[in-house]
Amino acid sequence: MQALEATGVKFAWERVELNAKILEQSGFELPQALLDSLERTHVGLKGPVTTPIAGGFQSINVALRKKLDLFANVRPVRTLPGLRTRYQDLPIDMVIFRENTEDLYAGLEHEVVTDVVTSLKVITRRASIRIARFAFQYAQKTGRKRITAVHKANIMKLGDGLFLRCAREIARRYPDIEYKELIVDNAAMQLVMRPEQFDVLLMPNLYGDIISDLAAGLVGGLGIVPGANLGDRDAIFEAVHGSAPDIAGKGIANPTALMQSGVMMLTHLGELEAAQRLQQAILDVYREGRNLTPDVGGAATTGEFTAAVIAKMK
Repeated sequence: MQALEATGVKFAWERVELNAKILEQSGFELPQALLDSLERTHVGLKGPVTTPIAGGFQSINVALRKKLDLFANVRPVRTLPGLRTRYQDLPIDMVIFRENTEDLYAGLEHEVVTDVVTSLKVITRRASIRIARFAFQYAQKTGRKRITAVHKANIMKLGDGLFLRCAREIARRYPDIEYKELIVDNAAMQLVMRPEQFDVLLMPNLYGDIISDLAAGLVGGLGIVPGANLGDRDAIFEAVHGSAPDIAGKGIANPTALMQSGVMMLTHLGELEAAQRLQQAILDVYREGRNLTPDVGGAATTGEFTAAVIAKMK
């Protein structure tokens, strides 16, 4: 919030608390205060929220995406200057588009008999068409030239086959954009061996969840990669890493992912000059390397990193 305000854009913040205690009090439903606020603003900047694992409670992220129909999960993955990684000499610059509302994340599970569970993978033409159209429109608008659809249609011929047919249908409308397809296991290998070959990746929900985290690992980890969940009306921008309660209050968390998500939010709001200033300030701080947090090899606190970013903007 400090970095965003330092851009000069005037924000009217509505702060809504959401944590494990509040979820427990609400019966693990989305609090009405949160939904009311988003109904007014249609834009959210979200921190990570812990959801109990294997306890029967739906992920808060999944619940929000379903409730607001945030069908497109968008994650830009790019190399930051000065950051030491195994791929630091490669120009990694890709954007991952993940369908956000169905697939196995539909949460349709059933225990047939004791210790036998089925999970339904749901793929629809409506959802597949709109995420493919969204990805191609983005590529055309931003000058990107290649889209790779990731699938497992060699095994799931009906579900992933439908997803591919929809992607091909949209691809034919954009002859100036190169379109190709990769089986998900091959895509994972190719990302590790030659990540610089990828431009835009398009995939169903589960593959997108896994591949986007793998891609983040190529450029320094989840602490630096931003994310957006976009719908026709609403948008929520968030860091894609976990809540990390083990370092809470220590002042060493890396705010880069959330700051870069703020850059995406500024762009969404049409504040393009402010978005560029904040993004450039982040890049400048990484290029100098003096005020980085411990997770990326530095010794600075969260506050010191933030102050350095704000100083660059000034």
